[in-house]
Amino acid sequence: MGTTHLRELREGLRSLYQLDDAYGGGDVRSLAARHLRRVRRVINASRYPETIGRQLQLLAGETAEHCAWLAYDADDQDTARRYWGEALASATMLRDSSLEILVLSSLSMQASYEGRPRDGLDLARAARERATRFGSPVLQSLIASREARALSLMDDGKTAGKRLADAMRLVERHGPRSRPSPGWAAFHGRAELDYAQGLLYTETGHHRAATQYIRAALAHQDRTYGRNRALYRLTLSRSLLKAGDVDEGAAHAVDSLEHLEEVESARVLRRLHEVTGLLDSHDSASTRDAAEQLTQYARLRGAA
Repeated sequence: MGTTHLRELREGLRSLYQLDDAYGGGDVRSLAARHLRRVRRVINASRYPETIGRQLQLLAGETAEHCAWLAYDADDQDTARRYWGEALASATMLRDSSLEILVLSSLSMQASYEGRPRDGLDLARAARERATRFGSPVLQSLIASREARALSLMDDGKTAGKRLADAMRLVERHGPRSRPSPGWAAFHGRAELDYAQGLLYTETGHHRAATQYIRAALAHQDRTYGRNRALYRLTLSRSLLKAGDVDEGAAHAVDSLEHLEEVESARVLRRLHEVTGLLDSHDSASTRDAAEQLTQYARLRGAA
């Protein structure tokens, strides 16, 4: 076992990241689990120098973390917790701060998603403590946005707004001379922060203001992130419907179906059901037609 084999295994993980970004985690989960089993087999059945061994252990931890993310995206939260626990154990054993920060910030995201914002805040703050030494504005911005999300769910909109403003300023500070962020944080940027601001306005009932930021998030989102674009468009539809812009909201809901054909994500399908429910609550030709198309699509996906 040498550097060439290690490079091949790492390239396999990178390919899984790309597939997930484009198509969602539903169909990638089993591939990631097999890749993790392969890395474990190599660790336990091969001969290699200590330096390669450490890299293999780190790769196993990173792959376990990605398995957790894919389970989270599939809304299989117990499995996600198990994989994140495995990744955190690897980070602790190897004393790898980057992996530890990734896992803590991911657990914060999951806690907020599950309605445990206090846990989400504590986990984000623990990640922030460890990230200080990196001095990376992008990494600090990402963690600040996780804190803001938890605070907003705790009905502390004022503090949440301040932390999100901090997150935006940190991203603006990032430049060629800034300390680089870990590769796993590459997804974080303007689109993520616009989306987070839109969600903050949604939770405080300012749906028209939310639409401005979610539009911006959709405009700024790189087209390689197919799953996120589908989620953003459905979220924009939801905000428009709640703001009373019924016809435009219905149009975006129908337009999202083209993106959904390429995506397999339980989180996205959950948002689809939310939007379908909102369409059903309005009585107009456009909303009835849109609700019928979304319901038919959801049935087909369920049957599949």
